[in-house]
Amino acid sequence: TEKAVASSDATNITSAITRRDGSSSSSGSSSDSCCSGGGHYVVQGLKWWTSGAMDPRCKVAIFMGKTDPSAPPHRQQSMLLVPMDAPGVRVLRPLSVLGYDDAPHGHAEVLFDNVVVPASNLLLGEGRGFEIAQGRLGPGRLHHCMRLVGASERALGLAATRALQRSAFGKPLAAQGGLREVLARQRIALEGARLLVLNAAEALDRVGHKAARAEIAAAKVAAPAVALQVIDAAIQIHGGAGVSQDVVLGHLFATARTLRIADGPDEVHLGTLAKLELEAAAGGPAALRGILGRARL
Repeated sequence: TEKAVASSDATNITSAITRRDGSSSSSGSSSDSCCSGGGHYVVQGLKWWTSGAMDPRCKVAIFMGKTDPSAPPHRQQSMLLVPMDAPGVRVLRPLSVLGYDDAPHGHAEVLFDNVVVPASNLLLGEGRGFEIAQGRLGPGRLHHCMRLVGASERALGLAATRALQRSAFGKPLAAQGGLREVLARQRIALEGARLLVLNAAEALDRVGHKAARAEIAAAKVAAPAVALQVIDAAIQIHGGAGVSQDVVLGHLFATARTLRIADGPDEVHLGTLAKLELEAAAGGPAALRGILGRARL
């Protein structure tokens, strides 16, 4: 992710990956010696939300940048491996998620300043970065969704236990009609999200991430929304304890809220679903383009 642009649209990425052959480098820097006698790439860019960069075990970063800005929009980007100890790599600061540092995993803002890496560090080939990202994002999004279902289940269990343990206004919370309705509605919402995720996982296995993009998009929007609803209800039932460090609910809420943004914001997935619905109604992608003209969906 890049700090200066809306990089949920990968075509906005400004980081650069520049090819240099072994004889053309004249910088004389010690970093060039790692690639002497062969081609190399020079990497330049400022990234943030670099997952795992704060973990001392992190030795390699996967860097995405543009190798050919003049290529078609989804063939401009490439990915390559950058050692975290390479000259020019600077971890500028750790980033917290609504106050949580997610240690030891951690996220960071990282500057890649004229970092030189061997050409052999390129992944799959020039112009295939977007392809790699999309291949990972389908299963990755579902992994988030499955964890959100688990977080929701944990929160609902904590809420039910709290309702049995505490009393207010002369009777247990579990005997309060309003609270019982809240618990029931959270269970209904949770099971709906679980089935959406299961349906998306089955479609992913059966037809692959490209053909299952509608099911994945639906699950990716629904799962964090339901998790936030369920966790919020659990926080309310816990009262002051729900927002304290003594109970896990605050951390669960922060994670769920982040996942409305991570791996594509809700708006992108809703746009995908809408586009597929319109294509079906119009008679296919070409027919929809003919109706809408130059408008980009």
